[in-house]
Amino acid sequence: MSGGLYSTENKEFDKTFDPTKVKAYGDTMNDGKVQLSFTLPLPIGDEAKEAARQLAMKMGIEEPNVTHMMDMGVGYTFFVVYGSCVHSVDSTKIVVPKVETNTMSMEETDEFIRKNIGRKIVVVGACTGTDAHTVGIDAIMNMKGFAGHYGLERYQMIEAVNMGSQVPNEELVAKAIELNADAIIVSQVVTQKNVHIPNMTELVEIVEAEGLRDKVVLVAGGPRISHELAKELGYDAGFGSGTYADDVASFIVQEMAKRGIK
Repeated sequence: MSGGLYSTENKEFDKTFDPTKVKAYGDTMNDGKVQLSFTLPLPIGDEAKEAARQLAMKMGIEEPNVTHMMDMGVGYTFFVVYGSCVHSVDSTKIVVPKVETNTMSMEETDEFIRKNIGRKIVVVGACTGTDAHTVGIDAIMNMKGFAGHYGLERYQMIEAVNMGSQVPNEELVAKAIELNADAIIVSQVVTQKNVHIPNMTELVEIVEAEGLRDKVVLVAGGPRISHELAKELGYDAGFGSGTYADDVASFIVQEMAKRGIK
């Protein structure tokens, strides 16, 4: 059936996958279909809609279609734009720094501590600075944990102290000194204008000034925290979204063992 519908589809749609030229996937391979949303400081209207369309084109979106716009008040408009992205990425050259650790279960971690450290370890955690969001630190520290993964308070060989939210870095370090903590966990959810960067840096500086850096394991976590960023700022590890207490506890105890901390 030469020239039929089937042969036409083969000509129209590229079904090959090239890992060196990965594009967004919508309906067919390599169509580059994406949906993006943004707000412009323009009052709602045809001019604002055209501004959104032109901006999308400058982002590399072919045939952008403004599918939705909403008045945000006081001269702002929210847009949803659909189109095809012309850009691609070479997935074969992507290298993402990751925490190198063997994630263990709660029971395995407790047993690891008994065999390799020989005592309960102390972990102090908090949301520091102006951050009032405790969902992250609670998921790691609190007994009930999150998504079926128990928090550090439930571990038999871990003394977990959750200081809550909006804790000044000085108070977190002071509590760590008071309890002779083995690890400090800082959670950062509020990251507007990169406020988490100076706050995380300040904590490291205080720990170093107190002469504790070699004595404690420093861990940071949050939606925009990566292992690479945490290491750059002076932490031992960084954990992003999708992290559980299992991952954090496993890293802490294995790092302690590697350092020979008893």
